[in-house]
Amino acid sequence: MTSYVENETEVCFDFDVEQTVMKVANQVLETEKCPYEVQINVLLTDNAGIREYNANYRNIDKETDVLSFPNVDYETPSDFEGLEEYEADYFDPDSGELILGDIILSVDKIKEQAESYNHSQLRELAFLVAHSMLHLCGYDHMEENEAKVMEEKQEAVLTALGITRDL
Repeated sequence: MTSYVENETEVCFDFDVEQTVMKVANQVLETEKCPYEVQINVLLTDNAGIREYNANYRNIDKETDVLSFPNVDYETPSDFEGLEEYEADYFDPDSGELILGDIILSVDKIKEQAESYNHSQLRELAFLVAHSMLHLCGYDHMEENEAKVMEEKQEAVLTALGITRDL
């Protein structure tokens, strides 16, 4: 897996963000049985930055914690079968990796929500990456049953990595 992580803020965390992104993303891909090597792009921004992205790409003029921009159009979540037919759209021609999509995270929200939920910033970042990776795999949470599936999958990923709320 290749992840391109860019931090456009001055914020530093007391853990390795790139390593955490890779660990969580790989766990999601393993859980979802993705048969491909993948590529993701991750951007860390602040509340003003994510508000601008949210306004520009979703026409929602407010801050949020994470934005996900999937590259793959799934028939059903994590149905990776037959994607080779769309090689030009979904795969990097140089590396052959499946380009899963882009994740934008607000460092301000990571800090705020970690404090609000009384857990570590590492746990909050890991949760948001797991959540976003599931979106990149085709999951959504618009309906109650969809939300329940995503919540269970997020928790399973974090538990498998030992990233619990008490961290």
